Parts: sequence; C-alpha cells; structure tokens
Amino acid sequence: MPRKIRVGMIFGGRSAEHDVSLRSAEAIMHAIDRDKFEVVPVGITRDGRWISGGNPLLQLADYSQLPLANPDSEHLAGSSLPARQETPMLDVRSSGWAQEIDVLFPVLHGPWGEDGTVQGMLELANVPYVGSGVLASAVGMDKITSKLLFERAGLPVAPWISVLRRDWRRDPDAIAARVEREIGYPCFTKPANLGSSLGIDKVHHAGELAAAMDDAAHYDRKIVIERGLDAREFEVSVLGNDDPVTSVAGEVVSINEFYDFDAKYVDDRSKLIIPAPIDAGVMEEMRGIAAGAFKAIDAAGLARVDFFMERATNRVYLNEINTIPGFTQASMYPLLWEASGLSFRDLVTRLVELAIERHGERQGWPG
Repeated sequence: MPRKIRVGMIFGGRSAEHDVSLRSAEAIMHAIDRDKFEVVPVGITRDGRWISGGNPLLQLADYSQLPLANPDSEHLAGSSLPARQETPMLDVRSSGWAQEIDVLFPVLHGPWGEDGTVQGMLELANVPYVGSGVLASAVGMDKITSKLLFERAGLPVAPWISVLRRDWRRDPDAIAARVEREIGYPCFTKPANLGSSLGIDKVHHAGELAAAMDDAAHYDRKIVIERGLDAREFEVSVLGNDDPVTSVAGEVVSINEFYDFDAKYVDDRSKLIIPAPIDAGVMEEMRGIAAGAFKAIDAAGLARVDFFMERATNRVYLNEINTIPGFTQASMYPLLWEASGLSFRDLVTRLVELAIERHGERQGWPG
C-alpha cells in the first residue's frame, strides 16, 4: 500500500483575517481525503508564534471571535506528533513536523500569509505548496498593483484612485477634493492589502469620507477609492496552473448594503445564488475575464475573482482577485465548484495535485 501524502496545513496568522483562516482550515481538514492524505496541522498565533503538535486549531479557536462549526470533530486532529511545540521563528526543513512533509497547504488569508511572505519562505526551503507563488500572491493581495495589471491586460475595471495614508493625514481637504473630482459619490474606500471586507466602507456623501478613510487607514498605508456602482455582485472560482479552468458564476445578494464582514461571516441571511441568474453570454464573459485575471498576475492553484455588473447597462467590471479565498463550507469558492461538478473533497485533492505538479515542473528547469 503506497504511503499517504503528508500535507502540512498552516492556518491562523497575524492578519486581521485570523479568525476566518481558522474556519477555512476546519472545513478543509474535515473534507480532505484521509485515505490519500495525512494531515499535519500547524497554527500561527496572532503575535506570530508557530504551534505544532497536539491540536493547534482548537488551541487557536479558544481565542477566536468566530466559533468553529464543529469543534468536536475528530478530523481536526493531525497525525501523531510530539507534544505541543511553540517557537517564535521557524526553520521549515529543520522543524520536527516539517522533515517529512510532502506539500504545504497555506490557509492564511490576508497579509503575512496570502501576500507572498510565507510563499517566499517555502521557496527558500524548496517545499511544494498549494496556491500562487511569491509574485502572484503579492500582486493579488495588493488591490492597486493588481488593478494596474488588469488594466494593462485590457480587462474592464471601474474608475478608481489610490491614496497613501500619509497624504490623507497631511492634507485631507486635497484628497476630498480629488475624490469629488475624479470618483464622485457614492464611492467605496478600502485598504489596499486585506480581505474579508475588513476596513471597507460605502461613502454616500462627502460628510462620511473622513471616517471611512480613517477606517481603511487603520489597516493599511495604502487606500483604494472606487466609484460606487449601482450593480449586482458576482464571483467566479478558478482552478489550475498554466491552463486554468473556471466554475459557473454565482451571485451574492447581501443582507447589508454591500457584502461586508458581517454579511459574510456573522449574519447568515445573505444569499448566494448558484448558478447566477444571468444571460449565458454574460456568464461566459465573466468566466473569460476570470481566467484572464488569473493569467494576468501569473496565479497558480486557486483563486476567486469578483465582479460587478451595472444594473442599468449590464456592463461587467472586474473587482478583484483573491489568491487564497475563504474556504469554509459556506464560502463561494468551494460552493461554485460543487455546482460545477467538483466536490469539496475532490477539490482539495486537486489543489494538492496541482501544487506537486507545479513544483515538479519548476524543479525540471535548467539552471
């Protein structure tokens, strides 16, 4: 009987999306095919300490504001490992838990995990890992850089500007005048490097701008301001490496004015309509743009691509790409693939296979 592939699963982290990461890791650990894979869970605390051995997911969940869906599940424990180990820094190849790892699965949303930092460490250690490499991870995390690349690739992006936190604090009147002149109201303010709708506000008029900008500036030194379209929201999942495939599109109908953190993870009254009730031509347009966005940043493994469709014109706009999207049982990424004929379990298997394939291809390069 062939040896099972040992999958190291890293979750938690220093990002404001720490709690969402725990929920995603729980779902993946529950779904992964235990006949093929042996799971080695590794947690990262909010202050950057790494925990292995025992049950890191439950240890971190004790301090989470989002409770696990099934904390008593036997699937949350990993393979037999020494008692709890806790370190401030990590040498991947010399760590006891990592010596026999075949592939790592980062389930880290936001900065210090989704942005190329962990990916760079794994590249140095020559460890196969699920998802995009350093460049695509960093670009996908940064909404400003990704929008510039999308525009260069000829993909449709709604009007936007970027502002540095320093400039906002130095001369808010000048920034307000620029927003009035170039974007108008309503508009959305966002931290350039974050996800899960944290730090995002809809600004209806000039009187709301200051508080919204301060909220975004709390999370990042770079702020994106986008025109607020009267639009429906859609998402498409992407899977693959150099030849990605796309899922059907799904529509998000938020219980709140937009799909914010509470609508995603706290209040379960928002609706995810899969497949989206749209014309077949529009569906194919979104899928084509999603694949184009994936290739534009040289993504790998997985991504979720988000869209707006303007109500008055049915014009489609690319919003953003997420290289480590939410992966809970209720998240769009796996739900879209289930609707497209790929189960959660098979999806996780395919992601591990893609990671090994990509690593093998890169190892085969001369040099």
